[in-house]
Amino acid sequence: MGTRKKSKAAKFLEGLTGGPLTMGKILISIRVGEEMTQAEFAKILGISRSNLCDIEKGRRFISAEMAAKFAESLGDSKKQFIRIALQDQLNRVGLKYHVNIDAA
Repeated sequence: MGTRKKSKAAKFLEGLTGGPLTMGKILISIRVGEEMTQAEFAKILGISRSNLCDIEKGRRFISAEMAAKFAESLGDSKKQFIRIALQDQLNRVGLKYHVNIDAA
């Protein structure tokens, strides 16, 4: 079985956040980097502040479709947001798989 090599950016972010990348950690990183409140950031994403808080804290997970919408709202990579959202779902139920996606 082969090992998956992490990008330098992923290693850097995991070092900053203290663990594997999650959608919540990515959203926090973007929001803090942009110096925005949860309310301001939630408005951009089209969700409530409490929903954003739950996502950031790992209490709520988002669908691949929602991840694509977030990426579009933020001008980020849909592929990466979808991959991380799907990985979050697998991790949540304890399945030891790594998600890798390609556009059709």
